[in-house]
Amino acid sequence: MTSYLILGITFAFAAAVQPGPLQSYFISQSLSNGWRKTLPASFAPLISDGPIIILVVILLRQAPVWLLNGMQCAGGFLLLFLAINAYKTWRTYNFQEINKDQSVTKTVFQAVFVNFLNPAPYLGWSLIMGPLLMKGWRESPINGIVLLVGFYVTLVATSMVIIIVFASARKFGQRVTKTMIGLSVIALAGFGIYQLYSGMKYFLI
Repeated sequence: MTSYLILGITFAFAAAVQPGPLQSYFISQSLSNGWRKTLPASFAPLISDGPIIILVVILLRQAPVWLLNGMQCAGGFLLLFLAINAYKTWRTYNFQEINKDQSVTKTVFQAVFVNFLNPAPYLGWSLIMGPLLMKGWRESPINGIVLLVGFYVTLVATSMVIIIVFASARKFGQRVTKTMIGLSVIALAGFGIYQLYSGMKYFLI
């Protein structure tokens, strides 16, 4: 159970700090409208991810064990690829580039729409979280529940930190975000290696 909690927390943190449409929305809104008005938008993934999770669970529910392990290996390679990209982002991080051309409104529904059109949740749940959720659920339903709770509590909490930090001080926020991206490189690489090891172990036995 503890391992699934750690995995959920690790991937959520790494996903939350990666520059993308949703993080750009949080940053632009926190700078222009303040953290109080932007903070509710951090709950957007709880709404937008629902249909994605349901679809993935339906598709993977009848999947054989070998397929889930194969997808877990694919997810491991994806995580390592993301770790490399995160490292490149960390080295060249520029707030002006991440935040430009943002014209989204300050509503939670707009944040949901931004995240719903973001390909990251679809890739994450199809190749990483989905197979892991099914594997944990088959071992014990509590493992699946703990994975989801750890993931979404961390995702929302990290998003809140990003919003508050950028609303408080622009330069300070940029430094903190770059540090978190650096930590996400380690998290993604470690999670990717674990996924590859866990998935390949099935085929090597």
